[in-house]
Amino acid sequence: MPFKINIGTKEGKTYKIEIESEELVGKSLGDKINGKEVSPSLEGYEFEIRGTSDKSGFTSMKEVEGIGLKKVLLRYGKGMHKRPKREGKKKRSNPTPGGLRLRKTVRGKIISPAITQINLKLIKEGPKKLSEIFAEKTEAGEKKAEEKVETKKV
Repeated sequence: MPFKINIGTKEGKTYKIEIESEELVGKSLGDKINGKEVSPSLEGYEFEIRGTSDKSGFTSMKEVEGIGLKKVLLRYGKGMHKRPKREGKKKRSNPTPGGLRLRKTVRGKIISPAITQINLKLIKEGPKKLSEIFAEKTEAGEKKAEEKVETKKV
């Protein structure tokens, strides 16, 4: 199953790539990986795994061991963004509601084939800029799309 990988930079730009790689299976949140494991064009880069989610949208949490789903009691934050019923739709002065805890389903921190999205943080830059690498890939994709359109017209 292909992984959708989001690479975040310090400037706030996100680059997206879709790969079918078994090298990422077994890694966990917080691990540092080489860019070569993601794609050969990213050789020399170093990334940190910051987050993942599966096809149903369940996020992975660093505190949960293993690869399976588990119900965990959460406070407001990652994996839980509900508001107490007593607040209604009124604006809140404190963005995090106090005392609200819910039991939610989350996934373990180990990457498995059930994971569909992986978020990476750029730690070390390689010899080529990311904007140049991904510009080449989009140009190649546009050329393929143009070729498909031309073959359909004939």
